[in-house]
Amino acid sequence: MALVLRQFEDVLRGGQPFRSTKVLPRAIYVAAGAVNGGGARLERDDGSVTLDQLDITAGEDGACLWRWELDAADAAPEAVGDRSTLRMEAQVLEGDVAADHLLRLDSVAFPPSGCAFLHTHQGPGIRCLIEGRIRIDTDGHSTAYGPGSPWFEAGPEPVFAQADAELATLFIRVMVLPKSLLGQSSIRYVNADDQAKPKAQRYHVYSEIVLAG
Repeated sequence: MALVLRQFEDVLRGGQPFRSTKVLPRAIYVAAGAVNGGGARLERDDGSVTLDQLDITAGEDGACLWRWELDAADAAPEAVGDRSTLRMEAQVLEGDVAADHLLRLDSVAFPPSGCAFLHTHQGPGIRCLIEGRIRIDTDGHSTAYGPGSPWFEAGPEPVFAQADAELATLFIRVMVLPKSLLGQSSIRYVNADDQAKPKAQRYHVYSEIVLAG
């Protein structure tokens, strides 16, 4: 069975309930506003990963959510909001991965002119830029992204990332990784000399969860 990772943007009115009955590995990130659910409140620049249904309510000023779901490729996305948009979809894995993988929601921040040296990751994921600008060089192509733009990285292909020269840059990402990486970085530098160099990027893990177990 092929599995896909989908990324959505959900815009909610103040007090609007937002529910999904599908039990899926999913991550939500609050890009603006706040949401309440399960006895907890998530405000701007916070997020969580769950393996359950989704049942939340927007705060009084509404909310903008970025939502990632891991699902079967032949399963249609559930219509859960009147202002929900599928931003990106990418096949990530084949077969039953629940026993040996995790889902991680984290962020990567760069100062102006910061870069990530040529590197790979140990799993696929969808990123989405929330602040600044960034250029991603991979597989012979160079692409610039602005706020709200998503992109997919498969993992094994070497990537070089260059942040804007004048703006601090931040992107949010969700990756499917081997569960052996729980609490550990997934990055591998291609050039041995880069391993010891000071790194400009800073990471923040919001939430991660093993898909089964």
